[in-house]
Amino acid sequence: MNEVVPSLTMVRRIKAPPAAVFEAWTRPEILARWWGPHHTMVLSAEIDAQVGGSFRVTLVEDTGARHTVSGTYAEVVPGERLVFSWAWEATAELVSRVTVTFRPVPEGTEVTLVHDRFANEGTATRHRRGWTESFERLVAEFEKAA
Repeated sequence: MNEVVPSLTMVRRIKAPPAAVFEAWTRPEILARWWGPHHTMVLSAEIDAQVGGSFRVTLVEDTGARHTVSGTYAEVVPGERLVFSWAWEATAELVSRVTVTFRPVPEGTEVTLVHDRFANEGTATRHRRGWTESFERLVAEFEKAA
């Protein structure tokens, strides 16, 4: 009997070209404006978006609580695809994987995010909320720039 490993898949359309959306994921000064749920802000972001490079983002909640997530890039195809590991500092032993693809569409970019290899369904559910709100902030970031 195979155990089902929880995952989530999200697809969003953003009114910007794939290269610009890719930059929003790989340039710390842009990522800091949209990354994380609504009740958080990025305190620091370090990104070395190349195969074998790493990222580290620290979020601070409205309550003052801080959370740091980091990972290593397994694939980096500019304007097309990112694959990286994902581990919260507080639970570093629980490593999951994020795959983000950027596909040109007539109105901009279709972004598909697959976050898989979660430890359990509860973790997948919490991440779905976080990614949903992050995508809302990302869409708003590009609407402000338009």
